[in-house]
Amino acid sequence: MNALFIGIFSSGVTETLAVSKFLICIGASIVIGIILTLAYMYKTKYTKSFAATLAILPTVVCVIIMMVNGNVGAGVAVAGAFSLVRFRSVPGTAKEIGAIFIAMGAGLITGMGYIGFAFLFAIIIGAVEMIYSSINFGNTKNEKYKTITITIPEDLDYPGVFGGIFKEYTDEYELVRVKTTNMGSLFRLTYDISMKKGMSEKELIDKLRCRNGNLEICMSKQVTTIGEL
Repeated sequence: MNALFIGIFSSGVTETLAVSKFLICIGASIVIGIILTLAYMYKTKYTKSFAATLAILPTVVCVIIMMVNGNVGAGVAVAGAFSLVRFRSVPGTAKEIGAIFIAMGAGLITGMGYIGFAFLFAIIIGAVEMIYSSINFGNTKNEKYKTITITIPEDLDYPGVFGGIFKEYTDEYELVRVKTTNMGSLFRLTYDISMKKGMSEKELIDKLRCRNGNLEICMSKQVTTIGEL
């Protein structure tokens, strides 16, 4: 029966991996994957597919490391394959990329046979991640930063038409995007603004409506992309 688990390219010099050790490492990787996934899911928006992938990733890495243990050439090839993680079809956030590398690190530790260190690593990192999420570590106080989209007729001179209003209601403003719409008969302007303390958003929108002919205006929370990978 043991012959089924001996590689066909194995030699007397290469140490054969015992089935019992293999199953212990696999079981530990599965539990560690669940721990890290639960820690990631805490107060975080996620998809079902990403959570399932994150839970199984330590097990996959563990198996690969156990298979290439002692083989330098295979190890270099695997390292190159791991670098392909960043070429995911959908760009990920910094937190998602971090979670992937944490799971890979746990799988590496387990694959090397250090089960205790792997559990300790998973518990410590998971606890730290949950604490950071609870205290909103690194959260910026950006309530006053808004993005406002204004639709205007094509014959309206947009470069300076809203300047006076923005100076009255904002500390700073910047035109970041201009787009034509409705077969070129309308312009859609996007501004990043910083509201002055105590100023009313409704009053700002009402004044803008008087200038743009009561066309569509949309104000939303400013999306910060700094720090994303």
